[in-house]
Amino acid sequence: MKNTICVTAFLLLSFVSVFSQNVAPAQRPDPEIQKMLKEISAKNVEASIRKLVSFGTRNTLSEQDNPTRGIGAARDWIFSEFQRFNTECGGCLVVEKQSFTQPKAARIPEPTVLTNVLATLKGTTDPDRIYVVSGHYDSMCTSPTDAKCDAPGANDDASGTAAVIELARVMSKRKFDATIVFMAVPGEEQGLLGAAYYAEEAKKKAMNIEAMITNDIIGGVTTHKNSQFRNRLRVFAEGVPSDETPQQAGTRRSVGGENDSPARQLGRYVKEQSARYMKTFSPWVIYRRDRYGRGGDHIPFLERGFAAVRFTEADEDYTHQHQNVRTENGVFYGDTPEFVDFEYVANATRINMVTLASIANAPAKPKNVGIITGRLTNDTDLKWDANTDADLAGYEVVWRDTTAADWTTSKFVGNVTTYTAAKMSKDNYFFGVRAVDKSGNRSPVVYPRPTR
Repeated sequence: MKNTICVTAFLLLSFVSVFSQNVAPAQRPDPEIQKMLKEISAKNVEASIRKLVSFGTRNTLSEQDNPTRGIGAARDWIFSEFQRFNTECGGCLVVEKQSFTQPKAARIPEPTVLTNVLATLKGTTDPDRIYVVSGHYDSMCTSPTDAKCDAPGANDDASGTAAVIELARVMSKRKFDATIVFMAVPGEEQGLLGAAYYAEEAKKKAMNIEAMITNDIIGGVTTHKNSQFRNRLRVFAEGVPSDETPQQAGTRRSVGGENDSPARQLGRYVKEQSARYMKTFSPWVIYRRDRYGRGGDHIPFLERGFAAVRFTEADEDYTHQHQNVRTENGVFYGDTPEFVDFEYVANATRINMVTLASIANAPAKPKNVGIITGRLTNDTDLKWDANTDADLAGYEVVWRDTTAADWTTSKFVGNVTTYTAAKMSKDNYFFGVRAVDKSGNRSPVVYPRPTR
């Protein structure tokens, strides 16, 4: 009788153990993220925007050695803010100026020194995994090469730069598994030059940048305060990858995947994580690389194979972008602070923070995710490499109908590296895989490549 009880108990424990391995850890709201949501301040954002505007112009070609006017004064002030945060957090940041000489180009009449300003918050357990968030601190009037005119650039892009500064202030007080780089770049109006330099250097160094977010024109221009889209922030996420090779294009055409680039998965992640914390202000994922005829600092990252998206206000007012400050026929033109909604910028900053904090504490994305095509079957066979995260709980397989925009269904499959979705043909669904840690944090989804 005693042996029977022992055997029964062992079988029950074994069953519970097996069952628990296939139940995903719950993803509860993170108390630190909730605290940071409250710490992000519209007043701080406003102060940063007004300070940047006070330099008169931040045109990339303007003065670099004047302490009160021009791109150099803005550069040095941003650097000093990052240094202040580093002092306050006890040396947690690596603050640096990344300078380079940009050769003569279409909007660069003579070789010019450009300087990216960086504050890097090193990850605690996975420091080589990197997330970059940026805004561009240069501005322009009607002409991108006019270095003398007043170019306040309150919305474009003091708003994005202020968001990055506020993120650095709030997030530097915490620790994250992965590394976060807070970056302000010049040369955007001259052709995305500062971002392109950083992205190219990152590619040369084989830096593991898993995601990049750029904030450009996130001011919530006040002339559209009554818009039906007022409580939304656009997230531009490209479909076909900018760095796709001809071979990859052929595979994509044969099996689909136009809607499943790394950028699209990042956009879905922004939407999914933000919904957990923010109920009255939300991301609006736009399935485009950028607006018609426009471009931003995420593009150099996309072109070099890094997942990247652009955050931009829902409605734009072009009388307050790229304009000489003036009144003409009773209409005021100019990108000045009175047309910026500072609370809107703060909410956009919160979406940045929720995304960065969630992704930097989540496991790394699974690598070499494949959908096995070697056998004809109505099942779907998936495989991937094992993660090295110390707190990994396992993996979720996600899927959706081919006509659905977002992932609709998920299944936790445990700490394994293969899974067969029985009686679910790969021809009829899109599948993906994401990693889950023991706290319930989830990585972005990885779309599988066909493999044998």
